[in-house]
Amino acid sequence: MTKINTINHREKIIVLWTVFLLGTLFHTQLALMPLFHGIDVAMMGHHHQEIAIIAEITPILWGMLLFFMLPMLAIVATAFYEFKRYRTFHFGLTIVYTVLNLLHAIADLLVTPIAWYQIVLMVFLLFIGILLNIVSYQWMQIGSRRPSIRALVE
Repeated sequence: MTKINTINHREKIIVLWTVFLLGTLFHTQLALMPLFHGIDVAMMGHHHQEIAIIAEITPILWGMLLFFMLPMLAIVATAFYEFKRYRTFHFGLTIVYTVLNLLHAIADLLVTPIAWYQIVLMVFLLFIGILLNIVSYQWMQIGSRRPSIRALVE
């Protein structure tokens, strides 16, 4: 059987998280592009609704911070740790992000008008997430490559 790539699971995971974060940043950038053409990007539910003040969007900003920080922490932790407990936690984290991406893609389909370039990007990110799930699962299933303390003593 021919191997496609000899990169180890940890390197693949770091690359996939990085691609995911770049794609997520690009998703935000695409949503803001109309600003450069003088088009308002605020979505108002009612015609007379006031513009949201910072206090109203603070929970959203904290949520975005958390959404971006967890993958960054996962990149750093994956580079330094390969404990079974961490690998299991990491796999669960990838599942959560895949589900969130799926829900976000569905939500983007419900916005009028549909921004198809955003849908294409979200579907791409969903596939990256599924690939991340697969590689994380494979990494979770293998034993630690570090020699155990018992093996060093014997």
